[in-house]
Amino acid sequence: MAGTLLARAELGGTAFARKGAGKRTTAAPTVPSQYVDVFIGTGGHGHTYPGATLPFGMVQLGPDTYNAVWDSCSGYHASDSSIMGFSHTHLSGTGIGDMLDVLVMPRTGPVQLNPGSLEHPESGYRSRYQSQYAEPGYYRVLLSDTDITAELTASLRAGMHRYTFGSDAPGHVLIDFAHGMQDKPGVPTRVTDASLALVGNDTLVGGRRVHQWADGRYVYFAMKLSRPFAGATLYSDDATVGGTRIEGAHLKAVLRYPDAHDQPLLIKVGLSAVDIDGAMRNLDQEMPGWDFDGYRVRAAEAWNAELSRVHVETTNTAAKRIFYTSLYHSLLAPTLFDDVDGRYRGMDLDVHRVPEGSHNYSTYSLWDTYRALHPMLTLLQPARVPDLVSGLIRMGEESPDGVPVWPLQGVETGCMTGYHSAVVVAEACVKGLGGPEIAKAWPLFRQRAMDDDYRGLAKYRALGFIPSDQVDEAASKTLEYAYDDWAVAAIAAATGAASEAMALRRRSQNYRHLFDKATQFVRPRLANGEWAEPFDPRGMGHSSRWRDFTECNAWQATFLNQHDVTGYIRLFGGDEAFEARLDELFSTSSELPPDAPPDIAGLVGQYAHGNEPSHHIAYLYAYVGAHHKTQARVRRLLEGQYQAAPDGLAGNEDCGQMSAWYVMSALGIYAVDPVGGNYVFGSPLFDDVTIDTGSGHPLRIQALNNGAGKPYIQSITWQGRPWTRSWIPHGELARGGHLVFTMGARPNLDFGRSHDDRPRADIDTSLA
Repeated sequence: MAGTLLARAELGGTAFARKGAGKRTTAAPTVPSQYVDVFIGTGGHGHTYPGATLPFGMVQLGPDTYNAVWDSCSGYHASDSSIMGFSHTHLSGTGIGDMLDVLVMPRTGPVQLNPGSLEHPESGYRSRYQSQYAEPGYYRVLLSDTDITAELTASLRAGMHRYTFGSDAPGHVLIDFAHGMQDKPGVPTRVTDASLALVGNDTLVGGRRVHQWADGRYVYFAMKLSRPFAGATLYSDDATVGGTRIEGAHLKAVLRYPDAHDQPLLIKVGLSAVDIDGAMRNLDQEMPGWDFDGYRVRAAEAWNAELSRVHVETTNTAAKRIFYTSLYHSLLAPTLFDDVDGRYRGMDLDVHRVPEGSHNYSTYSLWDTYRALHPMLTLLQPARVPDLVSGLIRMGEESPDGVPVWPLQGVETGCMTGYHSAVVVAEACVKGLGGPEIAKAWPLFRQRAMDDDYRGLAKYRALGFIPSDQVDEAASKTLEYAYDDWAVAAIAAATGAASEAMALRRRSQNYRHLFDKATQFVRPRLANGEWAEPFDPRGMGHSSRWRDFTECNAWQATFLNQHDVTGYIRLFGGDEAFEARLDELFSTSSELPPDAPPDIAGLVGQYAHGNEPSHHIAYLYAYVGAHHKTQARVRRLLEGQYQAAPDGLAGNEDCGQMSAWYVMSALGIYAVDPVGGNYVFGSPLFDDVTIDTGSGHPLRIQALNNGAGKPYIQSITWQGRPWTRSWIPHGELARGGHLVFTMGARPNLDFGRSHDDRPRADIDTSLA
């Protein structure tokens, strides 16, 4: 059922020729949003959604097909055949579900309070659908069971619906305020403290707490309709309740329009995590009128303004579509999380106000996004980075759980291992983008690194590793804490804590305690110091009780080191041994054990592009002077792991990380160690790219003699001068300039071979 850009051919068809619905227009000048296919990632394990939103917007208004299965984590999956309605919040590409707040469903015929089943929508308020179409900031579909055309658009904090009823049957609008993610089909979303209230004959307001992944988050809404409803009924536990206000946990409302066919019905909804007044204020300020087409145009303009920061020239139209769709997905999160008056719900669940001129954000999938998304933002969105970083620091101050791990809607989910907010803050420090609150970061992260007994950290400090017979996912946690030590050391150094910075740099070498020189694998270790047995490098754990790795296995975890690569190579016995082990990773059997999680996907040998621990590995060849292998591997991954199709992503999108890898790699650069502040070259995909870095001087990246079968760098010039290194500092590119690759079909084995030209990643504990 899901469409692609080919669905543009449906414009002007019979389903959309009615008054108020989208119509065919004359050809417009090419803009980057025309290359975005928002349906990429909505199939397979991508977990994206095709709704209407703005860059980093609080509202994500889109269709829900949700049927309580893992691949519907965003609320939508391309393989589903019916829609249950349109909710205002969605997660992009996560592996756990939440959100789906304030479901709205237009209907004709008898009122149905149950959604019905995916396969039999006629048993409830669901509807089959066809003629689906979407573009950045706009979504449209025909609900074929009821002959209703639904159109959606959005501002930052509000969404607007336009429903055109094709039948002259009486209509109604259902608001299901109990809707959301379910643990099992038929099990209601866990909701408390919910209320709905009718205000006059054209407004509905409400609020609730949701106890799902982000346990106890608040959401409030204010809804206005373009014409008065003829009648309204409120329901609690699907039983009619008299009056104009109800409270409970399982609430719904039905607004009746016997003349629904006469003209399109418009509905606009503002959201807030603070209170109903905040939701109404957001709505009134951002959507004061009823000009649906005008708001759609503004949404398109907002997207084109951000997408136009990168101008791509290429004859490879398919790659251009994938690139701009990836850039689009990379700008969906973190999401705005404050009201127009600056108020926001903090991690202590109290109400706070952001400093004048700044914003608060949520939805930080940090275990994923520290790797490519946040480095990408420092280059393409540098003006936004200080607010993102300051927000993370405020979360650390406000949260009873300490520094952020996976914060969502004012709640710490605690999802994933490590505490990689440290990496995002440290990278910003190194790149001079830390923001005004950076001085507050060190005591917060020092507490976590030095004192907290957080998920095995006390054992990590005492033993130098986390024992796998005492703590779950111990091997991955050890490696990730080592990298977080490296990041916190950079924060310490930036804020003047020199001795602690040195101690943390030394401790960041703790990964060595899990490296087995005999097998050349990172291995789980027991509390008595012995290696855990049995050991299968493809396996997830050494016993049925303990899972040693986080969404990877020993093959991938062995190359997880991002900060001390040069020192790590010596453990293997030198460059040749390390290069051979990398070769083996990509060439060994892709077979996995039966208990492997489904998001270890996109396998090339045991390299798993569908999950984040692998994302930097192809770039490690540069550290042993075999950069031509990085070039070849990266080009193959760009061409083989991404497709312009609903199932075109190898794994979960993970709030932009999967797409940001493509964006950066297609540009020809990647941050193996974000805290190091450098990019390793890869294999640029496009002939000519111009980037607005915000410096006042564009960054132009050209690839001469590029094309299919020509992945290899012959030479590079920077600012007109030869550049022999296989890496380049962020500071060079951020100032703007001219980077020129000359490409070819055969590798230049000399490029990046010299030790002086390789990326340097050796811990110097003498640095203060």
